[in-house]
Amino acid sequence: MRQKGRVGRVLRRTAWAAAYVLGLAALVPAGAWAWWQPEPEARGTEANALWARHQWVGEPHGDAEYRALGSLLQENRITDVFFHAGPFEADGTVPESKYRYARQLIAAVHRYAPGVRAQAYLGQIRVVDGKGIIDLDDPAVRARVLKTDEAFLDLGFDGIHYDFEPIYPDDHAFLALMDRTRQLTRSRGRLLSVALEQPTLLDAVQPFYKALIPRAGTIHYPPRPTEKFLRAVADRADQVAIMTYDVSLPTRSLGGWHFARHTRTTLELIGDRTTVFMGVPTYRPLMDWAEDLPVALRGVRRGIDDLKRPPKRPYGVGVYADWTTDPAEWARYRTAWPPRTTESPVG
Repeated sequence: MRQKGRVGRVLRRTAWAAAYVLGLAALVPAGAWAWWQPEPEARGTEANALWARHQWVGEPHGDAEYRALGSLLQENRITDVFFHAGPFEADGTVPESKYRYARQLIAAVHRYAPGVRAQAYLGQIRVVDGKGIIDLDDPAVRARVLKTDEAFLDLGFDGIHYDFEPIYPDDHAFLALMDRTRQLTRSRGRLLSVALEQPTLLDAVQPFYKALIPRAGTIHYPPRPTEKFLRAVADRADQVAIMTYDVSLPTRSLGGWHFARHTRTTLELIGDRTTVFMGVPTYRPLMDWAEDLPVALRGVRRGIDDLKRPPKRPYGVGVYADWTTDPAEWARYRTAWPPRTTESPVG
């Protein structure tokens, strides 16, 4: 009997604990839903970016296509376009055959969308723990990356946009590459921009991740920048684009909370140091019912509402990507994001 009573108490406590956890699980979505209901007050900005497909530099286009591109950029108040021009080969080079139409593209952008900056979008899978393609720890590879950057600037690109993945918050070789690239771009009067994963939720857990979970392989800990690392990158870059998408949260309100939180924390952390673009998706992610362009834009606006003051540097969104954005989504973007008054673009 005594044994049965002990078992009964254990079962009751387990049931109460399970009910408590389930209650919390129910309260979180309910609280997020209530938070999500008020319409954001903040409007968008005049500093916005777009990731664009490789075909713009790799294939020929007619004048009508270039005119249409220029109209799209101006109508949607895009100030910076990251034209995919790579990827880097393992040795840090990019074959000229991959970007044979870059000059025509740059001339067309400057003609049909004056003031819009065309940047060369370059990256590769970074070697981590022996797995990957490009080894940025090798000084010779970094030197060839810089030579490749020079070639793109010689073509007339307005900047270099790096997207190396994964980048972990102790990647000193990446910071060294950014130092050298910044010297190059500044000497030419051009821009250096970089795409990074969304920041960590809690910096304190990073040492445990590093000690317990591998960086390479199917199961690996995510390459999120810490506050210190994000500030270090911001101090070296003219623009930082945060890849805020791929949320994988089950409801629109939770997805919106994700975008709002990262917008507020990122702008508070580096918005006085560099121009920030918060990445918003137009492709179909894993949980496409909960993460789409309207959710992302509304979340970004809610994050701006939460700021105590606006950042000193320009900020906006980065649309990912031109090859997944249809006319209906551009219309939704214009409804939800750009400011109501016409102002001069900033950058």
